[in-house]
Amino acid sequence: MSHELLIGINSVEAALSHDPKNIVELFIETGTTNARLKELSERARDLGVKPHGRTRELLDRMTGGGRHQGVVAQYRAAPPRSESELAGLVEAAGREALVLVLDGVTDPHNLGACLRSAEAAGVTAVVVTKDKAVGITPIVRRASAGAADRVPFIAVTNLARTLRALKDAGLWLTGLVGESEQDFYRVDLKGPIALVIGSEGEGLRRLTREQCDYLVRIPMRGAVESLNVSVATGITLFEVLRQRSV
Repeated sequence: MSHELLIGINSVEAALSHDPKNIVELFIETGTTNARLKELSERARDLGVKPHGRTRELLDRMTGGGRHQGVVAQYRAAPPRSESELAGLVEAAGREALVLVLDGVTDPHNLGACLRSAEAAGVTAVVVTKDKAVGITPIVRRASAGAADRVPFIAVTNLARTLRALKDAGLWLTGLVGESEQDFYRVDLKGPIALVIGSEGEGLRRLTREQCDYLVRIPMRGAVESLNVSVATGITLFEVLRQRSV
C-alpha cells in the first residue's frame, strides 16, 4: 500500500468512519476553536488514532497550501483493483450488475463526485482509462467523501477490449451522447448494464461509441447543450435504481 495525504475535515472524517486502521498519522491545528475539529480529535482517540498538534503554518507547508481546514492525515491507501477482478465482480452481481464506465474524465472533482454517486447507487464497479484520465488522488478522495475507498475502482489499459468483455459477460452497454435521438428514459435499464459516459470536453470517443449497444441522450429543455459529467452520472445511475425498484 502507498501512503498519501488526506486533507480537510470531510476526507478525514470519511476515513475515520470507514477505514481508521489505515490512518498512519493524524495532524490537527493547535489552538483551534473549530468545534468539528475538536469532535474529530475526540473521535480519533476513541478509535485508537492519536492526533498530533501542528501549527497552521506547518499544515500549510505539509499540503503545499491546500485547503486543509486544520486537519491532515497520512493515509495508507489500498492499491487499485486489478483489471482481472472485473469479471468476478460482474459475475457475483448477476442480473443486478451495474458498471459505470468513464471514458477520459480528467477533472478530479468530477471523478470524486462520480464516485460518490456510484457508491450511493450501489454500483458493481467503476471503470476508467489509465491514460489521459485522472486516477485516485487526494482531491478525488476529498470530493468523493470516502467513496473512493468503498467503490471497486478499476483502471484499464484498453477500454474497447474491456467493453467487449462486459458485453460477452451479458451486460448491455448504454452510452450517453448529446446528439442521440434515443431518449434515455425510454430505455429498459432493469437488466445487467454498463453506463458509459464520456469526458468533460470531448464526450465519448469513436471507438467507445462503436462498442455501445445503445447511444442515448438525457432530454433537456433549456439552451445548455450538455451537462457536467458528474451531474449526468448521478441522473443516469438513479434512473437505473428507479426502474429496478418499480
